[in-house]
Amino acid sequence: MAKTTYLFVTGRLAEVSLREILATVSAKADFEWEITVPGIQVAALMHTSLLRRRLVVPEHVDAVIVPGWCQGDLADLEMHFGKPFRRGPRDLNDLSEYFGVGKRRTVDLSRYAIEIIAEINHATRLPLEEVLIQARALQRAGADLIDVGGVPGESSPRIGEIVSALRNEGLRVSIDSFDEQEVVQAVEAGAELILSCNHSNVDWVSSLGVEVVAIPDSPQDLSSLDRLVERLDRDGCRFRLDPILEPIGVGFTASLERYMEVRRRYPECSMMMGVGNVTELTEVDSAGVNMVLAAVCEDLGIQSILTTQVINWCRTSVAEFDAARRLVHYAVGAKTIPKHVNSALVMLRDSRLRSLSDAALRTLAESLRDPNYRIYAERGELHLMNGEGYWHGDNPFGLFEAALQRAKERRPASEITAEHAFYLGYELARAEVALLAGKQYVQDEPMNFGLLGAVQASSSLHPNVE
Repeated sequence: MAKTTYLFVTGRLAEVSLREILATVSAKADFEWEITVPGIQVAALMHTSLLRRRLVVPEHVDAVIVPGWCQGDLADLEMHFGKPFRRGPRDLNDLSEYFGVGKRRTVDLSRYAIEIIAEINHATRLPLEEVLIQARALQRAGADLIDVGGVPGESSPRIGEIVSALRNEGLRVSIDSFDEQEVVQAVEAGAELILSCNHSNVDWVSSLGVEVVAIPDSPQDLSSLDRLVERLDRDGCRFRLDPILEPIGVGFTASLERYMEVRRRYPECSMMMGVGNVTELTEVDSAGVNMVLAAVCEDLGIQSILTTQVINWCRTSVAEFDAARRLVHYAVGAKTIPKHVNSALVMLRDSRLRSLSDAALRTLAESLRDPNYRIYAERGELHLMNGEGYWHGDNPFGLFEAALQRAKERRPASEITAEHAFYLGYELARAEVALLAGKQYVQDEPMNFGLLGAVQASSSLHPNVE
């Protein structure tokens, strides 16, 4: 029985990579293949109307596979050429899965066990509309409760107004204050949780009829937490326990040990962890920190966390913890490691890099005949090439200068336009950033920044420099 022959349609920039991938995939999936490039640089800009004008389909081809980015109705092409047309994956490296000879693991990350309480710091000093804007953004990012943060030492008459406005938005609200007037206002306006309660305020807090966060009188004094639990039980006050997570440098590891001890003492009690004490006070990208703390909470059955996202390095902490709580819940439940499951939290670097070999780069450079530049970030270097030369190194300014000098030698009368210079500078800068950060760079395509979201490339932002 004859093998199926597929014609793969792609852009010039992807042709070399596609050949390397198909050599492996076709052997496993047992098909023949050919590649055609219908006079276009970037596969993402392909449209069926262009293919109808430029594409040539040999008679012996059984089916045509166009890039997943291709726009337009494939039925028009099938009618015109008399062959089946299919959209392939958007990513060439997904061709193995597309042909059923490889598999990308898909899991259900809709479930989680940890509630996110997101604090609006110093909410009483903010205009009401600003509080609402922040609250809506926090909810969209994954927050389950909005915590209204008071200012220590101040007693604001605005708490009731703020809580009422948040409740009118359909948001669940907690109050973070030790001031009796503020807390009473908040509870009367609909706050469902009080942060926090110890022996300094238990006499009046326990009588308000809402749940409280019970904390020790000082972080190291777990006996005070034991006495507080007895008192709250006696008063019939609902509570969750928070032994207090301390920042790195002032007792972080010891505080983790206290969480474990409290869980041993109170295996059935609800618990909370204030993860912002670490993310806000540690000068490091917060995603990995949130992931580790989410894992601790999942393992210990800590059902809620309090976080903030004030300082710039943890400005997306709520969204990060939302992704983390889902990932750790899956990993712990499935008894598997959280690897190659979901890449939402890989933002600075990419989960995997796909690189061209030195031979592929040289072959591509030798095959070019036109003056249009191709840019790659590969093997620790930037690569700039066109039909006039191939330059590579770690200095984009040097590469650009060398390429410009060659252009002047070959085409003395030509001038590089402002638009072309801007485009090359922009793409070389992106390539350098990708190289330094360990991200995948593909000319004219957006980089992947995980849950931060890649800004989708638009042809209107990339002028035609051919």
